[in-house]
Amino acid sequence: MMKPYYEFSDFLKKHFACKVQKISVNAGFTCPNRDGSKGFGGCTYCNNATFNPDYCRTAGQCISTQLEEGIRFFSGKYAEMKYLAYFQAYTGTYASVEVLRQKYEEALACPGVVGLILGTRPDCVPDGLLDYLGELSEKTFVFIEYGLESTSDRTLRRIRRGHTWQDSVDALRRTHERGILAGAHLILGLPGEGREQLLQQAGLISALPLAAVKLHQLQIIRHTLMEKEFRAHPERFRLYGVEEYADLVVDFLERLRPDIAVDRFISQSPRELLIAPDWGFKNYEFTALVNRRFALRQTRQGKQF
Repeated sequence: MMKPYYEFSDFLKKHFACKVQKISVNAGFTCPNRDGSKGFGGCTYCNNATFNPDYCRTAGQCISTQLEEGIRFFSGKYAEMKYLAYFQAYTGTYASVEVLRQKYEEALACPGVVGLILGTRPDCVPDGLLDYLGELSEKTFVFIEYGLESTSDRTLRRIRRGHTWQDSVDALRRTHERGILAGAHLILGLPGEGREQLLQQAGLISALPLAAVKLHQLQIIRHTLMEKEFRAHPERFRLYGVEEYADLVVDFLERLRPDIAVDRFISQSPRELLIAPDWGFKNYEFTALVNRRFALRQTRQGKQF
């Protein structure tokens, strides 16, 4: 049976003959929106503790140790499993090229690791780094996951993102010119963005040289600037219910270029950090809901592209 959307797992099958699993590592980076280069306190929605699984929360562990622990965690799943080192915490390209080279190559030297996924911002990929990653991508799998979050400069200012939409466009162009695969992360439902504006973003990102996209619903997380705004002015926020968000995802994917792989639809933040919306859905449960929506509507990714 033909799938209604292009799954990221199918994208990976085009690059690997075996099963591959992402393993998150914390390389000790910070972020220009935290260290004063562009701001302090981070983006208004961000609490980085929501991104890190248990096996990479121990401060000070070297990258190889984190990967070894992650491999032990996943090793029982498939006999022929290989792994991708996922530099997820904070900004995974925020250091000198020399430091980054050492960290990336430490990860690649770990037995069973067959590539890198680098989570970063569009304003943290200087040409010298992209030149190095372009060369590296000729020898191994390299994928840059850009946190774009929104295509609206107004929204980016409001959430104190510290970069513009044009920065995103420029970063993806320069990445593509070097033959490096890239994906985008978007948050659906940021303050001030209505349904039509969200759907228009599908067309805007479809015009970019993207291999994949990761969607997340807006969540209010404890110990963030957005939590303070939400408690003071809840009327400024439009938090989707699970059924309504599923419809939004299908509408979005109908407008998305059909050859862009979809990595995921929702974020699952730790319950102790989540304020709202608390759906109680796991990722696989929401995926099943989306698939039912596609079948009911007899539609598919890219139908309105």
